[in-house]
Amino acid sequence: MNKRYSRFLKIVFVWILFFTFPLTALAQVLPEIVILATGGTIAGTAPSSGTAVYESGQVKVADLLKSVPGLDKLADISSRQICNIDSSNITEAVWIKLAMQVNELAAKEEVKGIVITHGTDTMEETAWFLHLVCKMDKPVVLTGSMRPSTSISADGPANLYNAVAVAASAKSRGKGVFVVMNDLIFGARGVTKTDTSNLDTFKSPNSGPLGSVVFGDVHFYRSPDRLHTINSEFVVDGTTVLPWVAIVYGYAFNRPEMIEALVSAGVKGIVYAGTGDGMINEALVSALKKARQHGVAVVRSSRCGSGRVVFDTMQGLDSSVGFIPADNLNPQKARILLMLGLMQTSDPKKLYSMFLRY
Repeated sequence: MNKRYSRFLKIVFVWILFFTFPLTALAQVLPEIVILATGGTIAGTAPSSGTAVYESGQVKVADLLKSVPGLDKLADISSRQICNIDSSNITEAVWIKLAMQVNELAAKEEVKGIVITHGTDTMEETAWFLHLVCKMDKPVVLTGSMRPSTSISADGPANLYNAVAVAASAKSRGKGVFVVMNDLIFGARGVTKTDTSNLDTFKSPNSGPLGSVVFGDVHFYRSPDRLHTINSEFVVDGTTVLPWVAIVYGYAFNRPEMIEALVSAGVKGIVYAGTGDGMINEALVSALKKARQHGVAVVRSSRCGSGRVVFDTMQGLDSSVGFIPADNLNPQKARILLMLGLMQTSDPKKLYSMFLRY
């Protein structure tokens, strides 16, 4: 009787192990997320908690992670310090390094997503660049803060928590690069900073956010509809220098000397941030035509902040001279697409096709 009872207990024990241990182990497996830190306000410090004066890029990523309770419940996190700078000082070298790091990490099966902490001043530009050159279907999420880490009601910890949640979510896969700020999820193409200091500074004027994330609860309402990441033709492997593209701002009674100076200095492309529908001051038309004759690509964008710049406005310069309308990309985004496009072609028709597809 004792032998039978002992055998019965062994069978029960084996069944318990068989049915419960794998489920328990599975429940404890968290997605692996890598955080790449570049500095910015989120890593900034101030002499007191109630001042707007602070210094960016002072806190290292290891200490930044300690300030966010509950991250270890969302993901298995590792981190790398890429740089620790104010994002107004971002360089093409940092962009290319980030792209290489993202591609390297995304190729690892165990890595499920990547978060990049970044200053807000050029966050939209870095996001757009990575959206065009990184080859992965895993989520890459940029986040930062509008207040330094030492501030009253610092927004960095909540933004970082939500960014990790988005990176760890299976819902984010295949949607490219995101910016997560202030409980909203933005696509890299449309997002822009719209206010100097407000927490609600990031907007997508032409399309709105892709979704929302509140205390780590991720919801998407739409997906990007242009080419990106694994479907993009742009690569920067082995690249050290990107083509020089400048932005010239349009305003009343502008003068052509800046354009002439840029052409003389060897600029490869000019994005003209025109008035209204990318309109060009008459005083500058001749200078931009001469720029085209010197092989400089010219893109017409708008300083308005939203809306499209369409082909062949009443000035007729796109068809007759080969100027390129930027569609609804703002000047800083148009600049990046032109830089990458010029690595492949200088043909205005082919470049224009890129502005319609990306």
